Amino acid sequence: MSPAVNIGSELRHALENGAEPGIAELIDALQGLIGRADEVGLTIGLTQLKRRVYRLEFGPGPGPRSLILKRSEPAIAQLNRLVAERWLPAIGLGDRCAPLLATAAERQGRWVWQIYEDLGDEILERCPERSRVESAVELVAELHTRAAGHLLLPEVRHHGKDLGLSFFMSNVADAIRGLEALPRAAHQPSAKTMAIRDRLLDRLYPALTDAPRRAQVLKEAGGPDTLLHGDLWRENAFVTVIGNGARVRLIDWDHVGVGPFSYDLSTFLMRFSPAERPWILSRYRQAVALVGWRLPAERELNVLFETAEYARFANRVAWAAMAFLQEGAEWVPAELAEIERWFEGWRPLLAE
Repeated sequence: MSPAVNIGSELRHALENGAEPGIAELIDALQGLIGRADEVGLTIGLTQLKRRVYRLEFGPGPGPRSLILKRSEPAIAQLNRLVAERWLPAIGLGDRCAPLLATAAERQGRWVWQIYEDLGDEILERCPERSRVESAVELVAELHTRAAGHLLLPEVRHHGKDLGLSFFMSNVADAIRGLEALPRAAHQPSAKTMAIRDRLLDRLYPALTDAPRRAQVLKEAGGPDTLLHGDLWRENAFVTVIGNGARVRLIDWDHVGVGPFSYDLSTFLMRFSPAERPWILSRYRQAVALVGWRLPAERELNVLFETAEYARFANRVAWAAMAFLQEGAEWVPAELAEIERWFEGWRPLLAE
């Protein structure tokens, strides 16, 4: 820790070095939370955790010693606020996300800073012990079963995403449309990029043709629509060991939406080795069975999981094609090559 400093000048210096917008508004919000450093003798430390996310450490003094600062577009900030203050509390899980302490909107309205309680470092990515994973799976199952058919789902779908069959259909169609337009781009793609484009189309055309079969499996085996985290990577799950139990909280609800349980479950299972997936799925089966849910067999689950993953692949293709068509973005050829590798490497998540 450095000697006592003024929170405003210290944060302004640290954040301006990273060209962060909305610093004045953020400082006002922070001073409302923890007071002025020169008045209470606080010392300040700022660490960037990832793009647009910082950990602010301060002390000595009563109360929390660190906060998380996250900068988002207004729509994404609104989603996270609704999750923390409305949607999760409505299903009795209001304490299963990071507490949102304050919000500061940039004066021009382009960015919003959100200030969260710091949950620490016990994410599943760093602490993947089986007992912690099982606790996380139980929370995911509880989220899905409690929210299934809830009256607030139309509101979630309105503000967030529909991650069901329409997500698959629209993204595959958008990806095909964008790839088909590449030859007409102002910046002509290279021969290598065009070859990748052709191979991606060879994968996307059959996926679109196969949509009726996927729709039937989703109808028969997908279960009811429910609230989805939408980005269930291991780094978004905090599992804190407390005595003989564990407390699980999910963060970064930027992609929250409505759809089948399989959308979240496929993302989560993909983060583990094939050898671990059977017992993770078994724990999820057991948890949802407590409320009468019965999951389909592995064959149907694999179709549901593949539909979710293909939709995500296609979404990335569509955004990349749009960026090339509109701006000639130089990163697009590498992105398309990477997505082709995802298709090539795709295997069913479960052994049948």
